[in-house]
Amino acid sequence: MSTLLLLGAGLMLAGGGYWLGQQQAAHVPQAADAGPRILYYRNPMGLPDTSPVPKKDPMGMDYIPVFEHEPAAEPAGRILYYRNPMGLPDTSPVPKKDPMGMDYIPVYASEVTGPNQVRVSADKVQKLGVRTEAVQERDFSRNLRAVATLEPDEGALFSVAPRFEGWVERLLVKETGLRVEAGQPLFEVYSPELYAAAQEYRLAHRGLQRLAGGDEALRRGLAQLADSSLRRLQLWQLPEAELVRLRGGGEPSRTIAYPAPRGGTVLAKPVLEGARFMPGDELFRLADLSRLWLQVEIPEQDLALAEPGQPVSIGLEAYPGETFDGRVAFVAPVLNGDTRTLRVRVELDNPGGRLKPGQFAWVQLHHALGRGVALPDSAIIDSGRRRVAIIALAEGLYEPRELTTAGRHDGYWQVTAGVAPGERVVTSANFLIDAESNLMAALQGMNGGAGPEGAGDGREHDGHGGAPMVQDDGHDHGGHGSAPMVQEAGHDHGAMLAGEHAHAAQGGH
Repeated sequence: MSTLLLLGAGLMLAGGGYWLGQQQAAHVPQAADAGPRILYYRNPMGLPDTSPVPKKDPMGMDYIPVFEHEPAAEPAGRILYYRNPMGLPDTSPVPKKDPMGMDYIPVYASEVTGPNQVRVSADKVQKLGVRTEAVQERDFSRNLRAVATLEPDEGALFSVAPRFEGWVERLLVKETGLRVEAGQPLFEVYSPELYAAAQEYRLAHRGLQRLAGGDEALRRGLAQLADSSLRRLQLWQLPEAELVRLRGGGEPSRTIAYPAPRGGTVLAKPVLEGARFMPGDELFRLADLSRLWLQVEIPEQDLALAEPGQPVSIGLEAYPGETFDGRVAFVAPVLNGDTRTLRVRVELDNPGGRLKPGQFAWVQLHHALGRGVALPDSAIIDSGRRRVAIIALAEGLYEPRELTTAGRHDGYWQVTAGVAPGERVVTSANFLIDAESNLMAALQGMNGGAGPEGAGDGREHDGHGGAPMVQDDGHDHGGHGSAPMVQEAGHDHGAMLAGEHAHAAQGGH
């Protein structure tokens, strides 16, 4: 009886064991039937959460299986370390198996990103339209195009202002804008002072002639009177022709034709016929327009472009397609505080009088800056406080770098530090790559930027190219389905492991 009881109990145990085995088998994926072996399952929303068995998230979405890499897909290069096949916080410097008999997965140097790097998959590179070009050197120059105004040469301006009192009897030049020659009469003037001084000179001169053999003292007095009268007439700028006539014994004229002291164009004529004028009143303003000034207003930030003697090109709307040459003659010593500009004077010849005072013109100033490293505008991310370029280190591997620049000229930035000739820089979609890099840095900063307790050497790792580290169910898993950073056998693999798993496990952005 006891034998039968024992036999029945054994059969029941065997049946129960068979049923339990079937239930477990239903939940264990079979690598032979399912193709590539499933390593673990990651959160469908990219959260830092993994599971060794299928499960659903709080929204009811299935966790995504992460398959073991096939040998043919493994990247070539030096093996840095081996990671746990289930995504557990465990690495090894040599090949080994986990407690379930699964081989640890090798991590290659080409898969690992540095502390300031970001890896983008090939399909994303294609979708984003990432383009790169080689960094080159070029000759830099600064060109400034500024608006200017033509003005008369101040050194060629002169005013007709008699030194005596009088009346304008008749105007001989009645219009502004007329060209007059030196010595050409401008107006006829009547001046009692001139007439009296001329009569005085005539009387003294005649007296000397009549007393040719007379008293010496009397002759001396008449000579002094004649000399003083003639001197007054000369100081009053009596025309030389009138002085010659008086010296020859001619009668003084009631009116005198006042000549132009030099040739030029009449710019102003404030006098009217019949008007009285006092000594020093301006009756005409003349200018020699054979040479003009061009007054240019240079912005404060471009002051280095203006140097005395520098050649400039000048163009006018009146003569399209034609340029005139000039040189910088003077740079003002004081900045205009209202407009924050500096006045620069350019002098140029005006053959034939084609250029007119008051015309607007544009001026092109050219300043050579030498040769240097050049990056196009499209390669620069300018935040206002710093400038960054995305460097393509390898296929799908990028690194943002802060640049030191010396200015922007003709669509290119002159770079003095941060990039070298021959490197490749991203010129398209660089904002998207930079955004990806900044996002990863922000995620790591939210989680402290370090691995689990006891792992590593206490150093913080930059978020660029690495996934954030969190604790989940006692296991520390990398963000986006990646493995955590740990230290084993005296090796700190934290930064390498974070960057590798962030994208190798298909959990990257």
